[in-house]
Amino acid sequence: MQEFVPEVTMGTVYNYSTVLSAQLTRKSLCAFLSLVLILLLTCNGATIFSVRVPFPAKTPPEPASFSPENVTGKSRTLVSVSSSRKLSSSLMLAVKEEVPVAKPDTHFHISRKNRNLVAFKNASMAARHRRRRKNKSLIRIMGSEAQMSNFSRRVKEFFHGNSCKLRFFMTWISSVESFSSREMMAIESLFKAHPHGCLILASSSVDSTEGTKILSPFLKMGLKITAISPDFNYLFKNTAAYSWFGRLKRGNIDPGEVSIGQNLSNLLRLGLLYKFGGIYLDTDVIVLKSFEPLRNAIGAQTMNLETRNWSRLNNAVMVFDKGHPLVYKFIQEFALTFDGNKWGHNGPYLVSRVVARVKGREGHNITVLPPKAFYPVDWSRIGSLFQGPRNVTHLKWLLAKLSQIRCESFAVHLWNKQSRGLEIEEGSVIQHIVADSCVFCNSSSASSQKL
Repeated sequence: MQEFVPEVTMGTVYNYSTVLSAQLTRKSLCAFLSLVLILLLTCNGATIFSVRVPFPAKTPPEPASFSPENVTGKSRTLVSVSSSRKLSSSLMLAVKEEVPVAKPDTHFHISRKNRNLVAFKNASMAARHRRRRKNKSLIRIMGSEAQMSNFSRRVKEFFHGNSCKLRFFMTWISSVESFSSREMMAIESLFKAHPHGCLILASSSVDSTEGTKILSPFLKMGLKITAISPDFNYLFKNTAAYSWFGRLKRGNIDPGEVSIGQNLSNLLRLGLLYKFGGIYLDTDVIVLKSFEPLRNAIGAQTMNLETRNWSRLNNAVMVFDKGHPLVYKFIQEFALTFDGNKWGHNGPYLVSRVVARVKGREGHNITVLPPKAFYPVDWSRIGSLFQGPRNVTHLKWLLAKLSQIRCESFAVHLWNKQSRGLEIEEGSVIQHIVADSCVFCNSSSASSQKL
């Protein structure tokens, strides 16, 4: 069979070229239109999805709606490229229809500051504010310059002018108006056990005309008591506390959240014992018997039941000789480790730290008395001493506790913060102790239902 071979002529070649050229032209046009469409979609996408996201408005915007009512006058017109692109164009128009964007809150600014730096500055400002506020309390506690300048002279005259068998010190950093029957009862108990003792109440508020009226019942009985405004600089001279106190007055030490009066009382009692020697008592300590047998002693607040060694000391009652090296260590520890934000850090925990650290060193030996000496009841159970008998079993416990305290304790710490305002119930341990320890037994302080 003869193979058919088409005859190629110039006309045929021309027609084939024309067709091929037309096809290429259509492909190029389609490619160009596709490129234009892609560019338009890209532009639209960038416009829609790259707009700045507004901050949330006070009321949330309504959901987007494509109803004719919502899009009237809001759509953007695009020139249709070809009739075959109507569907794509309609889709583009639908995407382009927008709900009005809520106006950003121009008052909201994102801080570019270092957050740690800001926190540090805020903390520093708060500390400065505390220093300014508590410096006012410091001025009140210190009293006037005239009062302080006479401190050393008045103390020496008081001790030399009286035959003092034992020297006692108390501090009072609150107002004279807050000096209540509880403090009066503590003083009564002191003189009931030590009628020939001498008591200096270091206080700028009680060292006043009103304070003299409060103490007058003791003075009329010939008891040796006086209130003297303390001179902190004199007491702390030649100790680490001298420079610390100077920085505190200049506002260079953050007094912290704990009462500056409480912390100064912790330091003041140490200064008094170091300078003069004697016995320090808190104003919520009821004395039961003579302290004469005690020398260079401090009381344990808690004991380790397994080892029978003390686990924490307390500074509510302290007995030390003048210039004792351990008291110097206490003062040094206060100045070097002061923290005004931790309750007890500069008081009970301080004496506990130092005694544990210097244990066994020559010249630092002291007597640590068991809790029953001054703290026969822990602060968490002090309320039990104010309760009267509930039943026969409870009555037996109260009588046994009272007998134990009378026999084994030198004093009872009332844990002022926990017990102030508690009523003294009939038949309670405290009622019996107050009756045993009063000097003005018919006075309101002795008969008061509150202590």
